[in-house]
Amino acid sequence: MSRLALLLALLLALLLASPAVAGTPASIIAAGGHGPAPNFVVHTMDGKVVRLADLRGRPVVVDFWATWCVPCRATLPQLDTLQTRYRDQGLVVLGLAVDDDDPALVRRTAGRLGLRFHVAVADEQVLDLYGPIRFIPTTYFIDRRGAIARRVSGAIDAETVEEYVREVLAP
Repeated sequence: MSRLALLLALLLALLLASPAVAGTPASIIAAGGHGPAPNFVVHTMDGKVVRLADLRGRPVVVDFWATWCVPCRATLPQLDTLQTRYRDQGLVVLGLAVDDDDPALVRRTAGRLGLRFHVAVADEQVLDLYGPIRFIPTTYFIDRRGAIARRVSGAIDAETVEEYVREVLAP
């Protein structure tokens, strides 16, 4: 086996073993599977308070993103379309920006993208609960029971994100 092939095999093995890629936070992996989504409270850009616990019984997509992240800016409008399409089935999309230096920039970016779902800045507590967030976007799909169904690190194509949303829409 060539050095390059060996190096690529080792990198792939490390990547697949990483909790950031494996599908759930390390604490949930240690508990033996997909567990309950940790509760959090955030203040949205439009001044509302969103508590994850209040959304139990509804499917939720939580997307960690940043204003400077090109793949994030491509994914966010897809999530906005899905929020509109599946609103009547209870879907809630929440975009949590990891930008910590300029909430006004987050608000402007969300406005430029025409986002109609809840947007907030993730504080350290939320990042600790759902981290480590090593890649952005990182998207959590939470089912109606409040359990994490999927965690995806990196951009998701439109067809796949819709498939994952339909999974959490199921009763």
